[in-house]
Amino acid sequence: MAKEKKTPQRMCIGCHEMKNKKELVRIVKTPQGEIEVDITGKKAGRGAYICPNSQCLDKALKTKKVEKALQFSSLSSEHLEKIKRGWEDIVTSKS
Repeated sequence: MAKEKKTPQRMCIGCHEMKNKKELVRIVKTPQGEIEVDITGKKAGRGAYICPNSQCLDKALKTKKVEKALQFSSLSSEHLEKIKRGWEDIVTSKS
């Protein structure tokens, strides 16, 4: 009898719920120190996962969970705009 393949689970840094990896949006800090929204989920670097709803993103940014998860001292307004823009692009494309 064949074993069932396990679905990777990740925790949303906004609401702290465990969900399927494919359902979440990944934010990554690349080895060069850049912050990006990862469309493929496979970019090299330290990643953090957020649910595709605005409440989780707002909570994660407000409580500085993104900085902590990515081991980043502080996010500039440029980084925040890049995250929000990339996150919105992915969320609208998933819908």
